[in-house]
Amino acid sequence: MPVTITVGLDGTGHSVAAADWAAHEAAGRGAALRLVHAWAWRAGDTSYVGDRDAEERMVRAVLGDVESRVTAAHPSLDVSTEVVVGDPVPTLVDEAARAGMLVLGSRGYGTLAGYLIGSVSLHVLRRTTRPVVMVRETHPDAPAPRPSGDVVVGVQDAETAGGPVLDFAFGAAAERGVPLRAVYAWEVPPVLMWSPGSMWVAEQQGGLEPVHRQILADALKPWREKYPRVEVVEQVGTGPASEVLLSRTEGAQLLVVGRRTHEPGVRRLGSVTHAALHHAPCAVAVVPHA
Repeated sequence: MPVTITVGLDGTGHSVAAADWAAHEAAGRGAALRLVHAWAWRAGDTSYVGDRDAEERMVRAVLGDVESRVTAAHPSLDVSTEVVVGDPVPTLVDEAARAGMLVLGSRGYGTLAGYLIGSVSLHVLRRTTRPVVMVRETHPDAPAPRPSGDVVVGVQDAETAGGPVLDFAFGAAAERGVPLRAVYAWEVPPVLMWSPGSMWVAEQQGGLEPVHRQILADALKPWREKYPRVEVVEQVGTGPASEVLLSRTEGAQLLVVGRRTHEPGVRRLGSVTHAALHHAPCAVAVVPHA
């Protein structure tokens, strides 16, 4: 069976942009595209149509319109649609578990961190164990073309870098035939945290930056061997990880970041992932890893 890329639709322009992006991705990968609208009838909610049958027709019309849009752009694409009756968060988490990738819309920029990309998307990102790509609407009247820029991956904790994150990033660059930019940030530690012996070793190696460059190179080595045709640009920067990473995303078509899942009961995205979701100028893939 072909890999399936699933899009969660909600009737907004952001989710239409997500469908456009996913259709490009599915066409490039030879994957199937699944369009899903998770719908739960809420009688008395004034934000809804107010009539169950009318609302269901509206939901199905949204699916039909997006299906027509993506099949017009990609006539040979295998597209399926479904209205799933149920609360959006558990429905989309279940959909993600069955898909190779889940794609959602994102509002992106803003100042209220809890509401930037939508509460449903945030809850899905925190709960799923599958990659989720967040796509921002760029122009309401036209499909978003696949950019020609490179793929950027943020490498955190490079000594034990999350394999799924790097594998996803290398695979994405290989699929697109573009370079992969691997970004690793480090901050100068307080002097008191370094013993005279460790400072001497660092100085003998030309300072601290070469040490971190070697850490990044070692983390990437297995993936360079697995994807020998991917051109890799290694970039090491000094400063807060989110600032260093975002400063390297100009012109990129995709930013890949990780989310830790090993802490029982803890469902958080981390400051770097939050910053990427809210401020990156391109689509952002969030890949869970241990």
